[in-house]
Amino acid sequence: MAFFRVNPLPLVEAMAYFIWKETGLTADCASLDAMASRFEEAASLMRRMAAEGFWLERHADGPHINHADPAVFEAYGFVSEEPPVRQLTLLG
Repeated sequence: MAFFRVNPLPLVEAMAYFIWKETGLTADCASLDAMASRFEEAASLMRRMAAEGFWLERHADGPHINHADPAVFEAYGFVSEEPPVRQLTLLG
């Protein structure tokens, strides 16, 4: 067992823990089971997207999820984060 002294308290047993940094997906989850369910839902969606032709690209500003067909992209309800000029070029 690990112990440390916190003044002025007596010796306290250290508890093992880690800090969960992700917040967007699990911020409203009240239990580990709820978190697991949320991750399973997200994984299912990602697998379905991959099967329908979406792909991931790494960029300096973060990962980009892409699809060659704007209609499929839009059918999922996603909004393109391309600059407006680039979006107009794609439509033209």
